This record gives sequence, C-alpha cells and structure tokens, in this order.
Amino acid sequence: MCLHRRYPSAPTFTRTSSLNKSELIAAIAADVDLSKAEAARVLESVLENLSKALARGETVQLIGFGNFTVASRPERTGRNPSTGEQMTIKASKSPKFAAGKALKDAVNASA
Repeated sequence: MCLHRRYPSAPTFTRTSSLNKSELIAAIAADVDLSKAEAARVLESVLENLSKALARGETVQLIGFGNFTVASRPERTGRNPSTGEQMTIKASKSPKFAAGKALKDAVNASA
C-alpha cells in the first residue's frame, strides 16, 4: 500500500545520491588544480593519518568540520540469536564522528 495516497501529509522519501571515492578525488583535483593521481595521494595520506591517530587513541579535531574519537565498549554478556545460548561479547573500540557546527549549518542550509 502506498502511504502517500492514504495519508496525503505523510513525508515523501527520495533516494539520495552518494559521492564515491573516485568522484571525491576528481572534485579535490579540480578544486586545487592537481592531477587526479596527486589528489588521490593527498586523500590517501589524510585517511591514513586519521586512522593512525585513532588507532593510538587520539582525538582528531577538524575545526569547522567535526571531531573523530574512539569509544570503548566493555566486555558484556549477550545471546546467540540462533540458539539463545549466552555468550561473552569481547571488549572493543569503535571510531565515532561528531559533526561540528559549521558542517551542521552547511547541511541544514541546503535542506
């Protein structure tokens, strides 16, 4: 059943496009007048250094964009969904991102 026919005030959802890595490299290359190969090396370096800093447990703060941090999850008890048997879920670390004000404002300005 189509909701928008039954409920005319229901929000409509549109599929959004995404930007993949090669398109991002092409955009960087065009913005700063680099070759795509040079832009790819720059992007790889940024991502590698971001990953290394997070692996060391550091926070990466990009003013105007956001903060990357590492959150720790303690060991806990869970259940196997197939068998219902109790199991121990190992402690883990997970990268987190919190958008900065400028990024939030930019996203909301286009809405």
